[in-house]
Amino acid sequence: MFWEEDEDKSLPYEVPDDVVDISFAIKSKKLPIDHAWALSQAIENALPWTKDEPKFRAHQIHVAETGNGWLRPEDTENQWLWPSRRTRMYLRVPQHRAEAVKTLIGQTLDIDGCPVKLGTERTRELSNASVIFSRYVLSPEGEDENAFLARMHKEIFDLTNIKMRKMICGISHSIKTPEGDLPTRHLMIADLESDPSIKIQQHGLGGGHLLGCGIFLPHKGIKSLNASE
Repeated sequence: MFWEEDEDKSLPYEVPDDVVDISFAIKSKKLPIDHAWALSQAIENALPWTKDEPKFRAHQIHVAETGNGWLRPEDTENQWLWPSRRTRMYLRVPQHRAEAVKTLIGQTLDIDGCPVKLGTERTRELSNASVIFSRYVLSPEGEDENAFLARMHKEIFDLTNIKMRKMICGISHSIKTPEGDLPTRHLMIADLESDPSIKIQQHGLGGGHLLGCGIFLPHKGIKSLNASE
């Protein structure tokens, strides 16, 4: 007889610290909205090993999107992000690289002509959330929604040996690079048990690790996902 029980959510789950998020306070007057490429180059200049470290990922910098009705502008050419004192830069880092990443404290990154000084750091473990969400997952030009979800399903299965039952994707925007624009999609994955949730967050999906792509964060759930997302 083969009998496999669902994960017992009543038992404490110890989140592995193989990969962690390290955030830095930043001091910056403004940032380009589409700054993924410039940020990746600034980080690679400061930490050359990052381009060859597949579990290293650089989150794009986001400012608050709720105060006074403010939303992230769509006009990436003529509008800016205005960081506050609470804005932070997040890096997803393998534990064995954590101390190397902390050498960024006190450094100033040049992000497309905008100086960004890095201050104090905080380290945070990943969350074994059952619903996780990525703002940017690379999706080749011309790939439709079904093909994208099928590709993600295979990538997740290859990583976790789990067949996903609940995924939602949406159209996002393109990331500008010198080689051309890279189309991305939002992706939310639901009904995850702890181990596959952590594995997906540790490894990411779809490539583009220095451009803020394939980075998954805890999400409140399907009901809180607006159509605009």
